[in-house]
Amino acid sequence: QWEENGDYIRAVECYLKIDRSTTKDVNILAAAWTKAAEIAIKFLDADKAAEVASVAGPNLVEISRFSAAAQLYLGCEMIKEAIDAFISGEEWAKAKKVAKELEPRYESYVDEKYKHFLKNEGKAEQLADVDLISALDMYVEQGNWRKALTTASEHGPEVLHKYVAMNATQFIKDGNPSGALDLYKKYGSPNYKANYNIYKRIGVDLFSTKTIDKEDSYHVFSSLRDMYLTVVESMAETSSSEASRDFNLLLLISHYYSIWSATEPHKQLSEISTKILVSLLRHTEIIPADKAFYEAGMACKNMNWENMAFVFLNRYLDLYEAIEERSLDNLDNTDFADTDIPFEIPLPEDPFLDQTQHEEVKEWVLAVSMDQKVEQQLPIDERMTYEASLIASGSHTPSQACVVTGYPVLNSRSVNW
Repeated sequence: QWEENGDYIRAVECYLKIDRSTTKDVNILAAAWTKAAEIAIKFLDADKAAEVASVAGPNLVEISRFSAAAQLYLGCEMIKEAIDAFISGEEWAKAKKVAKELEPRYESYVDEKYKHFLKNEGKAEQLADVDLISALDMYVEQGNWRKALTTASEHGPEVLHKYVAMNATQFIKDGNPSGALDLYKKYGSPNYKANYNIYKRIGVDLFSTKTIDKEDSYHVFSSLRDMYLTVVESMAETSSSEASRDFNLLLLISHYYSIWSATEPHKQLSEISTKILVSLLRHTEIIPADKAFYEAGMACKNMNWENMAFVFLNRYLDLYEAIEERSLDNLDNTDFADTDIPFEIPLPEDPFLDQTQHEEVKEWVLAVSMDQKVEQQLPIDERMTYEASLIASGSHTPSQACVVTGYPVLNSRSVNW
């Protein structure tokens, strides 16, 4: 009646008085509030219309009539409020369209709101279309590494290897360097300096582990060798001599472990596999020393090379004590004078063997020490030098290492190809 009589202010006030205490019917509520806004926009001044929209709009949003709220805001040229109404209703295309056509400065606002919405909802696939890195980070947070890497692989090597490195780091933290290695076997190992520490850590952890199954050991170490070969070849012209030296050494160690894992299961090749473990003693700055001496000593014991077994396992016992004491000060290096086995080495954080295994070694060493047939000395070759040393005693003349065993290749036995 007031509307018909032209009393538009009272008509608007009447429509706005209708609320949830008046009726529970949302259709009636929506119709009343929309009518109030329409009258205000059509017949009242702009300020009054905006005032009405500021009441009716939030009411409409509250009962999920988002489009109706947005439309009345647009009628009052309240662009930001219209956009927010569409956003509240998750009508992102409409919100984007309004921003683009009527107020372009709000386009980035809509984009940020959309990204925030997708993140909160965990909708990584849709997020990837507007914010790739955030989407990939979301996959990582969800533990969905497969999807993260698959998606990253579609956007170039730099993006891919950022997430490969993150996944590899997670594998390493979880004590699974083989998992990290498998990633680089699948996706390649590019010459990124940021990856150098990861590449090194994979090798160091694999050289330290005692959990690799014999059936898998060749696969693991040959894959490691392939990774280091790729790195060494790609860094030949671009990296420092120190980095090149480090990776060439890791390549060499992984090569010998590959041959060891291939020969160790075959009894007829046990001399080769034993010599490899003996040769690896010169790399105890990388391989945990107690592990290296234990494995070399046990291999020599199985070959009945009792002098070498006794020396190496005795060294293992000394190293075990050094690890417990956290000091190398009490190590007697006499047995390894004039050899290329290093004295200054890092001590492992924990012993390689458990207490039971350690006691077994200790008992054997004590028993053998009572046997006058066993001498506590290493075998000497024609150079009057410990037979596995690459450096001749006295003259310090270096010899090439056999590519199969790691033992020195003396001129009379050299075979080149």
